[in-house]
Amino acid sequence: MTPVMTRRLGLRLGIGLTPLLPTLAALCGTLLLFVLFLAVQGKPAGDACLLIFEGAFGSMFAWQNTLQRAAPLLLTALCVALPARVGLIVIGGEGALAMGGLAAAVLPSCLPLWPAWLMLPAMAIAAMLAGGAWIALCGALRQWRGINETISSLLLSYLAVALFKHLVEGPLRDPGSLNKPSTTPLPDIYLINALPGLEVHWGLVWGVLACIAAWVFLRHSVAGFAMAIVGGNVRTAKLVGLPVNRLVLLACALGGAAAGLAGMFEVAAVQGSASSALLAGYGFSGILVAFAARQNPLAIVVCAIVIGGVEASGSLLQRRLDLPDATTLVLQGLLFCNLLAWEAITGRLTALRLRWQQQVQVAPHISASEASHV
Repeated sequence: MTPVMTRRLGLRLGIGLTPLLPTLAALCGTLLLFVLFLAVQGKPAGDACLLIFEGAFGSMFAWQNTLQRAAPLLLTALCVALPARVGLIVIGGEGALAMGGLAAAVLPSCLPLWPAWLMLPAMAIAAMLAGGAWIALCGALRQWRGINETISSLLLSYLAVALFKHLVEGPLRDPGSLNKPSTTPLPDIYLINALPGLEVHWGLVWGVLACIAAWVFLRHSVAGFAMAIVGGNVRTAKLVGLPVNRLVLLACALGGAAAGLAGMFEVAAVQGSASSALLAGYGFSGILVAFAARQNPLAIVVCAIVIGGVEASGSLLQRRLDLPDATTLVLQGLLFCNLLAWEAITGRLTALRLRWQQQVQVAPHISASEASHV
């Protein structure tokens, strides 16, 4: 292998690894800070890290618990990743999940007793419409009123949670739910069963399919390419005649629909009705998953499983090391802070990657000229 070929191979390797550097650096920084956090408390950091891995992936039971928690994170992370394609930072997935779950729980009581093959898709559509409309409102406020989408989505999320609790504990409350207010339980025929041989519901499969579909849509469709142009430079998008407002609303609506679908699966496959147990923070954890995946729908699958495993290991830390169950929340918070901190070098890495790509394109011409001299 000639020096030119070796250099070209090294450049290609660097181009492939550059997008991963901020995430890898954030993981290393998080691990270091978490070790210091445990050391201050006099807890064995090494044992804690091993217990987190054991609680997440150490057994079949742990794997099932991890995948069960990862299922809604796949969809709530898309609620962040899809609007990010058009340059928006939307963090209102919790509100969209609440609205979607409530719509799915109430729909069967408003309709006749349909067969399950008809009612379940209707519940999914109702949940996606509710979640999509809720997040699309953030995009509309941004485009027509100039309101920052991060602030509006967060405030709308709090509003959705308050509205959810009011309806569940008031007009839509099941008289039979005494200590834990909830809507009327779904009939058994509308409950979604677990995957064959696993204690994980079908929401995991649909979440993975949604991530794959989102990746195909963003990478291999005209609308996805147009969204990338809008996210890169709005002025350029307007100059070339792209319907910016429509694309922004579409991205927000699709993201909200994904979070609403997560709410539907939590109601039909886990809770059996809409109650405060639905508000488990999956929408906020989805923000962390999306940032860790750098808004890549395929990477969301891996990151959701990792974050789901971290959440699943909290009880094991509590039993073995007498640590609070919220210790895993500290770990997630440290990871999120590190991800934001290392985002500062993303621009420099992008410029470096472009320079390397130019050098790779020039390398074959250099090699040909050297061969002609020989």
